[in-house]
Amino acid sequence: MNKDDAEILRLLRSPDTCRKGFERLVKVYSEPLYWKVRHIVLSHEDTDDVLQNTFLKIWSKLSQFQGKSNLSTWVYRIAINEALDCLRHRKNISELSSDDQMTMANRLLADDYFDGDEAEALLREAIARLPEVQRIVFNLRYYEKMRYSEMSQVLNTSEGALKASYHLAVQKITKFLKLND
Repeated sequence: MNKDDAEILRLLRSPDTCRKGFERLVKVYSEPLYWKVRHIVLSHEDTDDVLQNTFLKIWSKLSQFQGKSNLSTWVYRIAINEALDCLRHRKNISELSSDDQMTMANRLLADDYFDGDEAEALLREAIARLPEVQRIVFNLRYYEKMRYSEMSQVLNTSEGALKASYHLAVQKITKFLKLND
């Protein structure tokens, strides 16, 4: 357990300092969670909504955290589940028409919060076309550098299945990028 998590948990365990502990948790985890969620749901607005729901759920379920996993793993699991719920509640990118998918790179380039170039937009489009599980595994591994062991705990899946999903995702992305050269 890292030093921040130990301090946050110490503060959360006392009724007198629980609010301060939660504020610290929000401060420490806001940015890393933003990028984990953003790579899943893609839009800034959806990411903000998911983060709000994530922190509300964390606050409401603090008493259920038993310490069987790291605080970070628990927080990431909640955020990823909220992101998946967001995808289920809105039209999933894989269900978009081919015309909608063709403009995804253009929409990313027009997004005020997107700071990449055309190559990055094409990569994001390739990622968005992946099946949900492969997209999540790829994003967590590629962008977040998450270890398979931690991913296994967050997604409640075997490391072997995660490695296979990542490998398939890389193959599909490579094929998409070669076709759009």
